[in-house]
Amino acid sequence: MGKLNDVAQKWNGFYQKMKPGLDKGGAVCHKIGEVCSSVTDWIIKLRKVILTIPVAIASIYLAIMNAIKLPETVGINLLENGEYAYLVSRSVAVFGPLAVTALCLLLMMCSRKTLYPWIISVFSLVLPLIILLTNCFPA
Repeated sequence: MGKLNDVAQKWNGFYQKMKPGLDKGGAVCHKIGEVCSSVTDWIIKLRKVILTIPVAIASIYLAIMNAIKLPETVGINLLENGEYAYLVSRSVAVFGPLAVTALCLLLMMCSRKTLYPWIISVFSLVLPLIILLTNCFPA
């Protein structure tokens, strides 16, 4: 028991020496926790806007890329014999997928759940790529 009391006394002495630093460190950690909690609250409140921005930028980029690379008349729905079921103008082929993505993002903003409509809007970014691929590399 004597050694145990010595260890306890040494620990209490060490703790009393370190108590001011531990209190300051604890206050700093508490303040950091409050700031992180506040930032997390703002991110949760603005998650729809935060998720919308990269999808909107990618959609605009793909629309500009298609406006540059697509021919004047664009074929939609490539058939087995290598012909297209519909021929549309370049502007329809550019603004159609852009409108679909914008509609998906608008529905995401109106939805109570955010993730599923956002994933659908991300999948809608495939439309301009498919149109570009089927018109640049036809079967």
